[in-house]
Amino acid sequence: MKRRQGLLVRAAFGLALLTLGACHEAGPVPGPQEPTENSVAEFCGMSLQEHSGPKAQVFVDGRDAPYWFSSVHDMFAFTMVSVPRLPIRAIYVNDMGKARNWGHPEPGTWIEARGAYFVIGSDRRGGMNEEEAIPFGTQEAARGFVGEHGGHVVRFDAVPADYVLPGYAPDGSQSRSSSHD
Repeated sequence: MKRRQGLLVRAAFGLALLTLGACHEAGPVPGPQEPTENSVAEFCGMSLQEHSGPKAQVFVDGRDAPYWFSSVHDMFAFTMVSVPRLPIRAIYVNDMGKARNWGHPEPGTWIEARGAYFVIGSDRRGGMNEEEAIPFGTQEAARGFVGEHGGHVVRFDAVPADYVLPGYAPDGSQSRSSSHD
């Protein structure tokens, strides 16, 4: 719980810094980048290579490089706190239906997050050994994963805020527990 509160505080601080410098006209939507040994996760400050599972990258206006996330779960925390104030241009996640290596998804497995299917509530853990929203490019792949690891399939806009940030409600009210069908 303390880690989630820390994520919220860091995301809010990052948002404040970004909104100060994000006042320019949008250009073309950037394509996904492959992480390097210098790619550092936004919240924990550690190399992406130190974490297993799917990763994410977020591009915003006013910044050429993506914000890297060691887990898709952390990307959702970032976007839930920053949207709509932060001009997000593209969000990419690893398609775990294409990846052959859970620990380190191969280059070329990136898909646009808003079109992905996410499995939440499964027995697989993400980058910081926490619950993960596991992305897939197809509903069939996501359902196959659910058959092996449990959980259920949701789309990007249906990932519940209280799954990502327990107690967080975007309107400032106390959040209710979401029911997951």
